[in-house]
Amino acid sequence: MIYLVTGGAGFIGSAVIRHLVKNKNNKIINIDKLTYAGNLATLEDVSHLENYIFYHGDICDRSLIKDILHTHQPNFVMHLAAESHVDKSIDSPMEFLNTNIVGTVVLLQEAHSYWRNLSSDFKNLFRFHHISTDEVFGSLGTEGLFTEKSSYDPSSPYSASKASSDHFVRAWHRTYDLPVLITNCSNNYGPFQFPEKLIPLIILNALEGKKIPIYGNGSQIRDWLFVDDHARALCEVIKHGNLGETYNIGGFNEKTNLQVVSRVCEILDSLRPNIYKLSSYKELITFVEDRPGHDLRYAIDSCKIVSELGWKPKETFDTGLLKTINWYLENQSWLSKINSNQSHSNRQGKI
Repeated sequence: MIYLVTGGAGFIGSAVIRHLVKNKNNKIINIDKLTYAGNLATLEDVSHLENYIFYHGDICDRSLIKDILHTHQPNFVMHLAAESHVDKSIDSPMEFLNTNIVGTVVLLQEAHSYWRNLSSDFKNLFRFHHISTDEVFGSLGTEGLFTEKSSYDPSSPYSASKASSDHFVRAWHRTYDLPVLITNCSNNYGPFQFPEKLIPLIILNALEGKKIPIYGNGSQIRDWLFVDDHARALCEVIKHGNLGETYNIGGFNEKTNLQVVSRVCEILDSLRPNIYKLSSYKELITFVEDRPGHDLRYAIDSCKIVSELGWKPKETFDTGLLKTINWYLENQSWLSKINSNQSHSNRQGKI
């Protein structure tokens, strides 16, 4: 199969490519703008392979997208390119509108033009898979789960932009018959994640003896999904999912932010005892003013993908977290270099 992956130098996109490229019969074309969170170091192990091709470009560049589609004739488009950091969307919402909404529509237009001119066999095989987030559903109360039928109620410019892109994908299916699939995932974690996100930021700050800031009282709840489990799920959906359907992908691991921070500190205490004369890295935890529109709880019902496609996560939160922390400890220079080379918004690190 030939896959076009957008945003393949990002955290989740690179995990998808590393998964796909293992099959030498697959050909993977990656287009990435290489913004601050896109890093080709995440694909260093596959960059030399004959079945991998990289384009440095913007998904809003319609002529480039058209050229890639017609040159490589992909069977599948996996659309992961997105601005994804909530805090940055509060500071710079127009960047999120341009990439997440306009970029998605450009892809849909060019994918539809390409698809309708395919021969019948290749036309029947083609799939456009849009990867989204559980944040489009807004905030849950203390009970219940997001299902594929949950109403959209986004709270931030980021989640609003992703909700909009989801609607455009559905519109292209219903209006133009484009064969699409949508997935909405819970919080991802794992190796190669940019240190603006919760878990790598905790690790980096702890190892540098810096304060670990937590929004509010840390009671916000998220469901945590190991990134390699997510990559497997995405590949199952694009190959075996029912056209026009949405699939929720979660890790079955609901934790408060404070529980996550505390558990990371406990594992670090055992693996890398600190040199700052602290009894535990937990002493670095600091509670800060909450961010605007901060959703209280996300929890996702993954029963549909489990029952229909037979997928389930391989990692528990503890096994995935241990793998993640070990990776960062072994690649500490990568983490420090990425962090020192980037500028962050004033809210950066307030989790």
